[in-house]
Amino acid sequence: MDIDNIKQRISKRKAHPEGNYNIFSVLVPIVKVKDELELLFEVRSENLNIQPREICFPGGKLEQDESPKECAIRETCEELNISSTNINILGDLDFLVLPYNIILYPFLGTLKNIHTAQIHFNKDEVSKIFTVPLNFFIKNKPILHYVDLHAQMPTDFPFHMIPSGKDYKWRTGKYPVLFYQYKDYIIWGMTARIIKNLINILQRNDSFIE
Repeated sequence: MDIDNIKQRISKRKAHPEGNYNIFSVLVPIVKVKDELELLFEVRSENLNIQPREICFPGGKLEQDESPKECAIRETCEELNISSTNINILGDLDFLVLPYNIILYPFLGTLKNIHTAQIHFNKDEVSKIFTVPLNFFIKNKPILHYVDLHAQMPTDFPFHMIPSGKDYKWRTGKYPVLFYQYKDYIIWGMTARIIKNLINILQRNDSFIE
């Protein structure tokens, strides 16, 4: 191994988050309802093992050799039973790196040439769809709470190999949890964070909290 070999391996390499992550993508669908722009949401089926009955955007886990954008389109087609020709991707939103080994890529797009009443969604995955005016999220800030994150060490951790042993001062973190309430719907968690990011972008505000 010499410096030229090292340079060849590094110079054209695309950086990615270090570690093992599960990659997911979602589509944030904009639809027009009576001349007003609204966001379309799903209520997950109560028969699902993961997050049943929760409100989310269409999306799912990347398949092999699939890009995040391709995943968002495929999952939206499968869950809403629509064609990819009904989807127009407008662009990327900021991706989320979550503390439980997940990276989530959201894409903003429009559903075209189809009305929400014409969407016969996949009832194995979705129990209901509904829309919320985009203007609601512009006018209403979310409720914000933080969850404290602490390291929990296994009993066989080699404390003798680190300075101060069991008294080592591990870093702590804060995980933001956002809530929007629209009528009887509670939109929270990752979905709410994606919405807040979208509103920040539309209002040209790069900060997480206004």
